[in-house]
Amino acid sequence: MPEGTPSPLGSDQRGGGDRLSSVTRARALEIVRRLQGAGFTAFWVGGCVRDQLLGRLPEDYDIATDAKPEQVEALFPRTVPVGRQFGVMLVVEDHEHFQVATFRAEADYRDGRHPNRVEFSTARADAERRDFTVNGLFYDPVRDELYDWVNGRADLDARLLRTIGEPDQRFAEDHLRILRAARFAAQLDFSIEERTLRSVRANAPKVASVSAERVRDELIKLLRPPHAARGLELLRLTGLLGVVLPELEPTLTCEQSPDYHPEGTVFQHLVKMLTFLPMDAPPTLPWMALLHDVAKPATFRRDPATGQITFYGHETIGAEMAAAILDRLRFPRKQIEEIVTGVRYHMQFKDVPKMRKASLRRMLLRPTFPVEMALHRLDCLGSHGRLDHYDLLTHEADAFAEQPALRPPLLTGTDLIALGVAPGPKLGALLAELREKQLQDELTNSDEARAWAARRIQESQP
Repeated sequence: MPEGTPSPLGSDQRGGGDRLSSVTRARALEIVRRLQGAGFTAFWVGGCVRDQLLGRLPEDYDIATDAKPEQVEALFPRTVPVGRQFGVMLVVEDHEHFQVATFRAEADYRDGRHPNRVEFSTARADAERRDFTVNGLFYDPVRDELYDWVNGRADLDARLLRTIGEPDQRFAEDHLRILRAARFAAQLDFSIEERTLRSVRANAPKVASVSAERVRDELIKLLRPPHAARGLELLRLTGLLGVVLPELEPTLTCEQSPDYHPEGTVFQHLVKMLTFLPMDAPPTLPWMALLHDVAKPATFRRDPATGQITFYGHETIGAEMAAAILDRLRFPRKQIEEIVTGVRYHMQFKDVPKMRKASLRRMLLRPTFPVEMALHRLDCLGSHGRLDHYDLLTHEADAFAEQPALRPPLLTGTDLIALGVAPGPKLGALLAELREKQLQDELTNSDEARAWAARRIQESQP
């Protein structure tokens, strides 16, 4: 298609037909219609155009226009000036936010993120300042016309990720684009064009200057199912792994016992686990999988006589390392605690068949147990493939769910104080002993527990 020539984006090319006709889409269409009705040029731009051409449901709709911010404000009753100096406004329609940005050109990037000079410009100039060709497509939904000034449609058809213009220049403008190259290639299942790939590798160290929050958000997207395994492989391929997650680099060559890990190195184990991530995986599960064996290289030992490989204590050291990594990436505290718990206890699952009933039930009572179970399943599928412990735990969890009386303790500290126990360590120890007997089914109701406690108190008196 010649540069700038409009091309229809008919329903057969959209690939989604009625599936893409949502309330959000209708509101985004109405915003363009209102801008055009007022005499302005307006398009859908970026990811929503790309996704429609790929037959995917867009996550959001961004609009580009020649209307200035004050003109956008005058046209829509509810707007938020999130980046007025860059011409970026949010239009709020029925609690949904739509980014409406004035066509602009940018220049003089000096900090690897922000331009020092922004000028309102044309649609074509706006397209040419963007990151990748597949994100530089403009679509007029009113006239059903596609505008392609950057040859993005050809790269979409070839399933190729390529920067607009010179890769080094694009990456110098915003260093996060280097990491976004890996993320988009994983998310779209595209190859990275050779010149772009060479530039990503050469510029990878610059990602270290990007804020932790922006890196974290890109990594979260990169590690989503179903493309998480390819995302991790692309971090390795591009040289970004050692920049954003340097603690994982030693896993690339860390051997494991072939009896339990026929898949190979620790890194190969992680990649294989991520291939089995369910589509509805909780947000902490990919990170539990990624970090559960992070300390194996540090704890690697090979017996010189037998050749046996061990990683004693890797779960304990790994929990400390995971906490430091997640804290560096500014994860929310609650998510850090959940992920670290999964790392710390993942080796406990190998002992399930020989656990005492009380120990097993304490395990089932952990708030994080469901996601820990999901991690154990991935751990098995990513190695020897046996799910016997997982099946046993599933049975025990189902049985335990039918015994709600076991969840609350039979007696509380207040109950024991009423029986004459003074607050302090002895009270805590007695409560722990009561809980152990309850979980072992040795005490089944509060009357039995109270009678047992009274006897123990009497026996302990001088």
